[in-house]
Amino acid sequence: MRVLFIGGTGTISSAISRKAAARGDELYLLNRGNRSVEVPEGARLVRCDIGDEAAAARALEGMSFDVVCDFIGFVPGQMERDFRLFAGRTRQFMYISSASAYHKPVRDYRVNEGTTLANPYWEYSRNKIACEEYLMRMYRENGFPVTIVRPSHTYGEKSVPVGVHGDNGSFQVLKRMLEGKPVIVPGDGTSLWTITFNEDFADGFLGLMGNPHAIGEAFQITNDESLTWNQIYGIVADCLGVELKAYHVASEFLASVGPYDFTGSLIGDKANTVVFDNRKLKAAVPGFCPMIRAEEGLRRTVAYVMAHEECQREDPAFDAWCDRVIGALERAKEEAAGG
Repeated sequence: MRVLFIGGTGTISSAISRKAAARGDELYLLNRGNRSVEVPEGARLVRCDIGDEAAAARALEGMSFDVVCDFIGFVPGQMERDFRLFAGRTRQFMYISSASAYHKPVRDYRVNEGTTLANPYWEYSRNKIACEEYLMRMYRENGFPVTIVRPSHTYGEKSVPVGVHGDNGSFQVLKRMLEGKPVIVPGDGTSLWTITFNEDFADGFLGLMGNPHAIGEAFQITNDESLTWNQIYGIVADCLGVELKAYHVASEFLASVGPYDFTGSLIGDKANTVVFDNRKLKAAVPGFCPMIRAEEGLRRTVAYVMAHEECQREDPAFDAWCDRVIGALERAKEEAAGG
């Protein structure tokens, strides 16, 4: 297949790009070329800023594709641009949405593609919903061959998936564990969450590419395994060879004290117990079977991060914030106890 990925070098898209190139797809990556190290062998780089529509039109002049996928579209205006650029030039347009678009607060922890889309807590999710609605309208009214894909918490080897972290990612959480400091776990740590290794996600995604059953449809791609946050943090601590000192903090409290957007990322997403039903995906892609369990994926990720200094982005501001939050709650306990 002749394939164009808009982006193609991120956590999700890099794994798909590698596997698409390895199976022999004629792969083009349209991006600014700032992360060329991620471009797989055999892929062709179309160096362009997709935000400059005129420049993108010139770069793509005379080209058509079997599949186009936008990995970096976040607002409806970008989808309107994609429709103008690719209507009549691709047999399938795939859009990466988000499972955070599903109804919050959760009405039923069992989630499938028929679950209502609504998230009053997170603008990111509402924008994803709006993008989906525009694209599906273009499918109904103009025959634009859309496939919607909804990932949940997908991770790769370069970043450990945790529930609470700062602007520099998750490494500071690992550093706190290694230093014997308590780490903040959202809620009481017993809500169920699903983490999916990007290589497993890529297998499901590749099965939807060029698949006639995928046109005009939405699919979620996740692992079938659900764990509590206590289990996820516990596995990370085990991988580091340290004791987990979990400090449980209500998500509502975390959202109220800032400066991080935990209203969206926790209350609108990670604080909710969700279990994904992937039967629709497996009907369309019969061979799909996630192979990388959390223990294996987290072991690989922790090992990679600890072996690569470029992944070890310290975050002193987040570290100090954690200490302040924990200190304030401990003082509140003493006051409430009359100490």
